[in-house]
Amino acid sequence: MKLNIVMCEPEIPQNTGNIARTCAATGSKLHLIHPLGFDISDKYLKRAGLDYWDKLEIEEHKSLDKFLEKYKPEKYNMFFATTKGQQCYADVDYSTLNEVFVLFGKETKGLPEDLLKKYIEKTIRIPMRESLRSLNLANSVSIVIYEILRQKKFEGLEEISQYFKQRNIANIDKKEYSY
Repeated sequence: MKLNIVMCEPEIPQNTGNIARTCAATGSKLHLIHPLGFDISDKYLKRAGLDYWDKLEIEEHKSLDKFLEKYKPEKYNMFFATTKGQQCYADVDYSTLNEVFVLFGKETKGLPEDLLKKYIEKTIRIPMRESLRSLNLANSVSIVIYEILRQKKFEGLEEISQYFKQRNIANIDKKEYSY
């Protein structure tokens, strides 16, 4: 499955760097919609993404309108993550979809309300207490990505580490250690 994470006008470089790292680790494509609240070479962005930038598929778009012209929500499996969402992100059946786009809005305002109203049946929400505004954007992206991947049985990802097998130390004598 092709998973596309779309960041609409992100404002905080550390969030975008962390999201880029998550996208690289999961094989998700990252779309950045301008204007950005930082320079793409920002040191905080690079630091948060660490050495994953060369492992990341990234596409930039001049505006939300340009993105929606290229990737029409009516044609693609597109979901809009928002605190105003009409269904829980985990209630969507992603398991049969070949390609998914999930749009996330800027940290201070989210996605435009007119867009949400137009595609209200495609809005998704992460459950949280009523009295709180929202979760951190990078955390929200991770939650949604991993639910989609869980439903696809983590296809293409290393589910169980081979670290100890590769080093021939899988059968360590536990008697040597006191717990």
